Amino acid sequence: MRTEAVVFAGVAAFFLATDVLYAVWSREPAGTAALTVSFLMALLVCLFFARNHRVNGLRPEDRKDGEVRERSGPLDFFPPHSAWPVLTAVGAGVLALGVIYGLWLALIGLGALAAGVAGLVFQYAGEETG
Repeated sequence: MRTEAVVFAGVAAFFLATDVLYAVWSREPAGTAALTVSFLMALLVCLFFARNHRVNGLRPEDRKDGEVRERSGPLDFFPPHSAWPVLTAVGAGVLALGVIYGLWLALIGLGALAAGVAGLVFQYAGEETG
């Protein structure tokens, strides 16, 4: 995580320098605010990676003697067959069309999207999947 922290520290430094120069030369508040927020977001990511490195140390992929098997393990449970992704996609499509053609269609799409997401979330609720 140290490499990532250094990269984002560079990005944050770039946004800070750009922000200061832009604020001095342009005196335009919207661009200055956008660059300030960009600096703060890059700094937040940098601090997250730096703290993660400090707490957890080097990852296997950061060490020269790191082995692939050190990071391997069970991936997760992937359901073999499910109709919920199809309903979710149809709901998102109908919702997008509803934004163009009318509120009534958007509400139908929102309902289908909500049903599809709820189905995905609760499909295996209460079952042991490991």
